[in-house]
Amino acid sequence: MRVECSAVLFDLDGVLVDSTAHIEQQWRDWARSRGLDPEPFVRVCHGRRAVDTIRLAAPQLDAEAEVSCFRAEAPDEEATLTPVPGARELLAALAGSRWAVVTSGVRRFALARLVGAGLPVPPVLVSAEDVREGKPSPEGYLRAAALVGAEPGDCLVFEDAPPGLTAARAAGATVIGLATTHPPEALADAHAVVISLADVHLIASGSDRLALEIAVLPVIPV
Repeated sequence: MRVECSAVLFDLDGVLVDSTAHIEQQWRDWARSRGLDPEPFVRVCHGRRAVDTIRLAAPQLDAEAEVSCFRAEAPDEEATLTPVPGARELLAALAGSRWAVVTSGVRRFALARLVGAGLPVPPVLVSAEDVREGKPSPEGYLRAAALVGAEPGDCLVFEDAPPGLTAARAAGATVIGLATTHPPEALADAHAVVISLADVHLIASGSDRLALEIAVLPVIPV
């Protein structure tokens, strides 16, 4: 599958950084510290802001207050994480091109994860603090497209979680799902699905156009 676009937008966790187990363990530790069953949080946490996860899994709690404690307690900046296969190579190939990261995490932790995994800091980073509504709202992807100077419909998005896929699709982007956190059948909002960024290669770049070759899985029709 060949895709041409003017900008590439990435989710962070599960797309660029292999942080799935780390995130789930954080939620389990936090929930148990509050005397709560962690599984409802783990089921909905991927691709969502912490405040939205708490609102969904435990609507009886003051989500804003809990998130403040969560951020203060989480030793995220000390975590040692690795990049998803292919992430380092693809970002190196995109150096000088228009690309961005759109994450449901806070900026401080997002930067720590990128640096800790040995990945470059993006020209544009849209984090939880930058939007009024988190994924599955398209707000983050629309903001990132505007900041990189591209039309949303001319952007290629890589996402691994259903809320992010829905957000990117609603923004009008071409959406590639990564089967790193969820099985391919859970990524129905993607235009196509790949195993990891190792299946994605930049084959041409110009002043305002990019061309990528993507080895997609024959699971979801484009």
